[in-house]
Amino acid sequence: MELKVLKINGTDSGEKVNLPDEIFGIEPNTHLIYQAVRTYLSNRRQGTHKTKERSEVRGGGKKPYRQKGTGNARRGTNRSPVMVGGGTIFGPKPHRYYLDIPKKAARLARKSALSLKAKENEITIVEDFNFEKPRTKDMLEVIKSLKLDATKTLLLVTERNENLYKSGRNLPKLNVLISDQAATYDLLNNKMILIQKSAVEKLCKPLLS
Repeated sequence: MELKVLKINGTDSGEKVNLPDEIFGIEPNTHLIYQAVRTYLSNRRQGTHKTKERSEVRGGGKKPYRQKGTGNARRGTNRSPVMVGGGTIFGPKPHRYYLDIPKKAARLARKSALSLKAKENEITIVEDFNFEKPRTKDMLEVIKSLKLDATKTLLLVTERNENLYKSGRNLPKLNVLISDQAATYDLLNNKMILIQKSAVEKLCKPLLS
């Protein structure tokens, strides 16, 4: 499929970019998309949740009150889970949430996500641009010119660019990533994919191998 390249002022540059059908024109595999997103989100979890058990809470050692004659249930310690301030029964413990997905499956999931975006006309190609210094206002002007200021957008660039990254990080609906580092989750978590012209090749290269 072919997409026209837009200038940063929103007008047509007259150029076109050919997007490979083997990446942007396949039938999306929704199950692999689900697996890739689940793996990505699971691997982001720290797994440091923890509550104190009976043996870990402060107190105990002394019997709260005598065994008989009080009319209450028998108590051997105030650290019992059924007492206020006692331990937690079956509380969470630290553990890993790590999941893995085969490389071929992850690659197909990214292709499926890009094909899904292409099918829904949610991919825009823009000419390469840069700023002399980080300035949020300059990035906002570009996004407004492309009529994407009200849309959650992922800007894919060729390489790490501090000026572009810092110019876009304060815009709540804009994310800037290097094209070949965008995960399936990143592609689907944004309504519009805005790709710099030179970043198209870098995005496609690992998916064609």
